[in-house]
Amino acid sequence: MWFPLVRLLITLLLAASPSVAKKCEISPLGEGLDDTEQVETAIEECGRHGWTVLNPGLYNITRKMTWDLHSSKVDLYGYLNFQPDIEYWLDAENTYRVVFIQSQASWFVVTGSDFTIDAHNEGGIQGNGQPWWEYFTTHTRADGDGRPLSLTLYRATNSLVKDFHIQSPPFWCNAVAESSGIRYEGMVCNATNSNPQFAGQNIVPNTDGIDTYRSDNITLLNWDVTCGDDCLAIKGNSTNVLARNITCRGGNGIAFGSLGQYYNLSDQVDNVHLEDLQMIRIDANVQPNMETGVYFKTWTGTVNGSPPTGGGGGKGFVSNIVAKNVLLDRVTLPLHLYQTNGGHSGDLPSLITFANLQFLNWSGTAMTNEIVDIECSTSCDEKSKEEERNFQVAVPLEGKDGERVATSKIAVASRERGYLFPFEMDSSGSEGEQAISGKRT
Repeated sequence: MWFPLVRLLITLLLAASPSVAKKCEISPLGEGLDDTEQVETAIEECGRHGWTVLNPGLYNITRKMTWDLHSSKVDLYGYLNFQPDIEYWLDAENTYRVVFIQSQASWFVVTGSDFTIDAHNEGGIQGNGQPWWEYFTTHTRADGDGRPLSLTLYRATNSLVKDFHIQSPPFWCNAVAESSGIRYEGMVCNATNSNPQFAGQNIVPNTDGIDTYRSDNITLLNWDVTCGDDCLAIKGNSTNVLARNITCRGGNGIAFGSLGQYYNLSDQVDNVHLEDLQMIRIDANVQPNMETGVYFKTWTGTVNGSPPTGGGGGKGFVSNIVAKNVLLDRVTLPLHLYQTNGGHSGDLPSLITFANLQFLNWSGTAMTNEIVDIECSTSCDEKSKEEERNFQVAVPLEGKDGERVATSKIAVASRERGYLFPFEMDSSGSEGEQAISGKRT
């Protein structure tokens, strides 16, 4: 459909090669008008071997939308402004359910191959999350309840998302599922409550920066995430993932999992390299949490209910993980591994195994004296290899004469008791503070 008020330009561009590409250029219709159809028309015309330009402004989006892009470029100088009609979006008919895990909902799905979406640090998605967050202060929230993902890449290959901003997501900022060769370069996710009534509370849970699932060769560069949950979440069957220069402001830190939720499926996470990470505790009135640097969570070996909210009993492994150059700012627990997600006393041990985990060159400050907590099932016992090297994290004063004492706890389900081992002390903290070296004694 062609709109007389829409400046939709389709021109022929003479490229350096003999091929001819289309260009589609649009601008927002204006306040109160629906831009969904003109955006879809531009993508349909130029999303294959073409170039689409969305000029600055707010594009009001009122229904679910798919971009099918092939050998094309989208310059997104404006914001896709998803209208906060909560009851409409919570109707399962009005979103896509392409992210299998926990039956998550998506209102915007990008699929295809060899495409670039460049938002030039000027555009992206406006999720209008504030009314969503407030709605769920009085309504039950649960996985799979229909809160929509902001940007979903699904069955996409060899593509780039660049300098993209997501403001006020109702749920996860990003998900990449069943995809390969995807590069995100320059991503800002900002889930910040603006209502003083909720100051000091985390009313923005589940606003993950990204969840990777059933995807290979994923690169995340130069991310800045302000959220109330996982900054990054590496979920099942994520392989060959590189994340570098990641800043996490508030929330839970970087997660592996949860894993093992589906008893009939295997979760495999292999070759994940995290480097140059910052975990920053922000003003507690804005976001009270800064829980971990990196943590791993698996379900127990017993099935407790069914997904999306229950589960367990799934097999799998996590191997060849590196978390390097990690700077912590008042993190509650820097490093955590636990295998009791969704479990109960007496459950069977988790069936997820771990091998070759490396945590290198960690520094900064922790809020408690426990800086490592590993709570393993029998699958960890005698099978895993974890290495902490140059672990220098300052802890609160404790002990005689203001001595700083850090502990690391390891508990393995095959033993009747856990045990503590101390960390050696050195004097490498700033301004004479003592810091913690990750060498076991």
